[in-house]
Amino acid sequence: MQISGNARTVLERRYLAKEANGRPLETPEDMVKRVAQNIAAVDGNYGADAEQIAETEAAFVEIMDRLEFLPNSPTLMNAGRELQQLSACFVLPVEDSMEGIFETVKNAALIHKSGGGTGFAFSRLRPQNDKVLSTGGVASGPISFMKVFNAATEAVKQGGTRRGANMGILRVDHPDILDFITCKQDSQDLTNFNLSVGITESFMEAVAADTTYDLVNPRTGQAAGRLSARDVFGKIVEMAWHNGEPGIIFLDRLNQHNPTPHVGEFESTNPCGEQPLLPYESCNLGSINLSKFTTGKAFDWERLRCVVHTAIHFLDNVIDANQYPLPEIEDMTKANRKVGLGVMGFADMLIDRGIPYDSAKAVKVAEEVMGFIQSEARLASAELAQERGPFPNFKGSIYDNGETPPLRNATVTTIAPTGTISIIAGASSGIEPLFAVAYTRNVMDDDQLIEVNPRFEKLAKEHGFYSPELMKLVAQKGSVRGIEEIPSSIQELFATAHDISPKHHVNIQAAFQKFTDNAVSKTVNLTHNATEDDVAAVFTEAYRLGCKGITIYRDGSRSGQVLSVQKAEPLTTSTPSGIPQAVVRPRPQITTGRTQRIPTAHGNMYVTINEDEYGICEVFAQTGKSGGDAAANNEAIARLISTALRAGIPVTDVIKQLRGIRSSAPVWFNGGMVLSGPDGIAIALERYLHWKNTGQELTSVQTAMDVAAPAGECPECGSVLKYQEGCNTCPQCGYSKCS
Repeated sequence: MQISGNARTVLERRYLAKEANGRPLETPEDMVKRVAQNIAAVDGNYGADAEQIAETEAAFVEIMDRLEFLPNSPTLMNAGRELQQLSACFVLPVEDSMEGIFETVKNAALIHKSGGGTGFAFSRLRPQNDKVLSTGGVASGPISFMKVFNAATEAVKQGGTRRGANMGILRVDHPDILDFITCKQDSQDLTNFNLSVGITESFMEAVAADTTYDLVNPRTGQAAGRLSARDVFGKIVEMAWHNGEPGIIFLDRLNQHNPTPHVGEFESTNPCGEQPLLPYESCNLGSINLSKFTTGKAFDWERLRCVVHTAIHFLDNVIDANQYPLPEIEDMTKANRKVGLGVMGFADMLIDRGIPYDSAKAVKVAEEVMGFIQSEARLASAELAQERGPFPNFKGSIYDNGETPPLRNATVTTIAPTGTISIIAGASSGIEPLFAVAYTRNVMDDDQLIEVNPRFEKLAKEHGFYSPELMKLVAQKGSVRGIEEIPSSIQELFATAHDISPKHHVNIQAAFQKFTDNAVSKTVNLTHNATEDDVAAVFTEAYRLGCKGITIYRDGSRSGQVLSVQKAEPLTTSTPSGIPQAVVRPRPQITTGRTQRIPTAHGNMYVTINEDEYGICEVFAQTGKSGGDAAANNEAIARLISTALRAGIPVTDVIKQLRGIRSSAPVWFNGGMVLSGPDGIAIALERYLHWKNTGQELTSVQTAMDVAAPAGECPECGSVLKYQEGCNTCPQCGYSKCS
């Protein structure tokens, strides 16, 4: 396998079988062989002999070894091993009874233990303060039970290493909808959930007409009040602007394309929103690396056709090879046999073909490529149906019309997040644009390494404008747009997420949705200065263009505002050798200040910041009452800060040195994280400066990485996270909050 060093590291850390001491037992090539052998063996269930099975195995090895196709992570990790749980996404029902609710909590825990993520609709639960006939009491409502699910997820480590991820959906006509929309206003709440509002056609019509709409009690089916549709829509927009949640799912549109309406209705999706599923249904996903089909500016359609047919064969086999966490899931999955073939490397393919991402031609190419994949995937499914029979629920499905050939699979295409497998494949993620053309990566001893997109670096050298200094500038800026040394044609070609207009983000998503059975995972990136009107326009455009859901992320909205404080000049003298030496002024007799409480892993830390006529002159940091190493360290740091401040060192320089220092146990605080005691002291200083400069309290926490990565820092490797495809993901180690 031709993989990068970073891809090999990700594979060794997460995917390869290991000894008890953590040393890999297999190479990446061994992993591919293991997976291909395990999945190809299913052919034997349908009459294939040993020679035919070997041919299938070789075909599976080829498309994975060439990085033309990779299945979702659970299949790579678990196929041919003891766990054998190969699905990434599940949906479970939440019934309106105490027994039903806690049965689902148990089942979700089993899924998370096996490495899967879960989606739930809480729309069937009676609203807060509704009657409970069995006890004579009143109901606590969906949000209270969502907190139970969240706590259960927190207690179960996913796959033994990561916590599970959930999607929570509530219909827009549920009586508790306003509480649901605002329930993650504080980012410390429901941390294991992504949230989406289930939007109906009638609601969108009421928004357009500026009328009210009915709320419906799910217990009785009766109207339970009316709300202004525009007011509710405005509240969704406000909260999405605030921190990216909730997203929206167009429920009626999902069900309009439900292939098996006679089996049930869609109520929820998987955690990233791209896979609508019936209760107790799972789906097996995989992605084609579009960057592998370009030679110069030519595109190899015949090779793509071959890979699509092999990939559909692979994914159909996964359904039979899978070890399901619940018998109900096995029954429903095998009855519909849904698979989801998607893509990655779309941005890379555009660059290779000389097409700017933010161009009308890119939209046309998106439709052309996905239309081809959709058509060939259905042909491949029809061929499998001739050999193995159609999916059991085919009779009564939307395909049972006397015109469409029977299909083996109720769905064949999904555009899923590809965070980790795109790192393995060396491809851009999913259908997203480049997040950055170059960025700075912190390595040991505070050294910084400039990571440059290899396609950009190659063109820069070919066109003669490459230099380390220019690459550093690109890394600082994150974009090549507006840099005079770079030819305009290359500036246009290397569009990053924030270079692209929100409308064009939606256009690309809609282009892929036209030819996708399920849904599309994509994030519409907005600048920090985007307004609520901008968010509303994105939501409205997504509805108009036929998207099944939409997620936005406003830069920096989950980690606070960037502070800008003018630096003061330090007071210095010179030593006899000429080296500048700071003069530490005496501590003043009288100071004024304030004390802030900052949570840390060792308890609450109380940071007192005092100033005199020259500005901030001292800091005290007290942690708890019991002393200990943490308290001593924080006190020592505070004393050194006080000395530095009275020597004229700008407080912003102090903040810069302390901010982002990470301990082994960071804690949540005001929509961000306190990474350590030193980081907490820096946070207190930032908040004090903001209060002094504006007269207002800073309501959220900014991390030192905010400008480069609004999503924060990877908890596993320390690299900057990026928010795309509906989730915080790490481009270095493959960590994802949602999988």
